[in-house]
Parts: sequence; structure tokens; C-alpha cells
Amino acid sequence: MLNMNFEQRVVIDSNQQPWLQSPMQGVWRKPLAREEAERGHATSIVRYEAGASFAAHGHPLGEEILVINGVFSDENGDYPSGTYLRNPPGYSHSPYSSDGCELLVKLHQFKTGDDQQINIDTNSADWHAGIGNLAVMPLHHFDGESTALVHWPAGEHFQAHFHAGGEEIYVIKGEFIDEYGRYPAGSWIRSPHMSKHDPYVEQDTVILVKVGHLR
Repeated sequence: MLNMNFEQRVVIDSNQQPWLQSPMQGVWRKPLAREEAERGHATSIVRYEAGASFAAHGHPLGEEILVINGVFSDENGDYPSGTYLRNPPGYSHSPYSSDGCELLVKLHQFKTGDDQQINIDTNSADWHAGIGNLAVMPLHHFDGESTALVHWPAGEHFQAHFHAGGEEIYVIKGEFIDEYGRYPAGSWIRSPHMSKHDPYVEQDTVILVKVGHLR
């Protein structure tokens, strides 16, 4: 097991992690949290080399993907950089990438009853005004769990706050900062239920945020 104690705070700069070969040729991974080697709960950065493909397979407890760069594909379409996907429990596909891509992938983490399939191109979806000068792009909400992109303009300082149900962040662009450290693009931060921090940024920053799922 890797980082499966959800009562502990975990910070990983994925830029410093080595790529590990997956069972499929040309597909590489950087595990962030993993229940078992090839099954169960998993959060990973995944890289497809150009022309790499994965055999047809199902996701009995769902799959959540953010395309970080390149174009990810399966038999249902092409998903360019910035695409947010949720494939619900029971979904099956044969993924590949013609020119290569990099993904943030979360497996086996859907709540019971969450069966909505989602495909959002965040390059064209609408931003909404958040607290202060933040801009928020909602991506998913179900039973107290929410996922969104948040844009922080340079110099923005959010108020200190608690995370009821925990918080998970992936830094897409810029650098996220709080009293515990500085987190460049590619960083993954998982904070447990009722953790607290006082975040801010010095440069234009975009993060993927999931809250309410670690209670």
C-alpha cells in the first residue's frame, strides 16, 4: 500500500518522482496513492508514449481523469489537454494516445450511486466568481463531494479555513503556497478531514481541488 492512511497529510512533487513501467508497453506511471499493485483505490500520474495503448478493460468502481497535456483517446473520442472525465462504475474502454499524453488518474473512488458520466473541456467551460478574486469552474458534485478548477490571480490570499471532509489538490499551473510549504505545478497535496491551512499565491496559479471525500 502507498499513502492509504487518509488521516495523514501527504505532499508529493510529482516532478521529483521516477516513471514506473505499467503492465502495458509505452504506458508509464507515478503512483501517488495506491491500495494494491494493479487493483483497488489508486491515484497516479500516467504517461502514454506516442502510439501507446491499453487493452480493453473495465472500471468496476469508476475512473476520474484530468488530461494534463497531449491528447488522450478511446473508442468514444479524443480528449485534449484540459479535459476532465468521469467514467462511472461499470464503464469499459480501450484507451490510447496517438501522439502521447500525460494524465492525472483516480481509480476506484466513486461513491455508491454516483453514476454520471462527465466530459468537460475546461478550455471552453465557464468560470464563475469565487470568494475574493478567485474564479471557480465546477466540474462535479455528488453527496457532499465536490471537484472544481480554481484560478488564483497573482498575489491572491485566501482566508485560513478548515477542510470538513478533507481536501485534495493538484497544481496545474503556477505555484500554490501555504504556511507549510510551496507547491509548484505538478504537486499533489492531500489534507485530511478537519485539517486547516492559510493558502496564497504569488503568481497566476490554477489548481484542481476535490473536497468532502475524505471524511
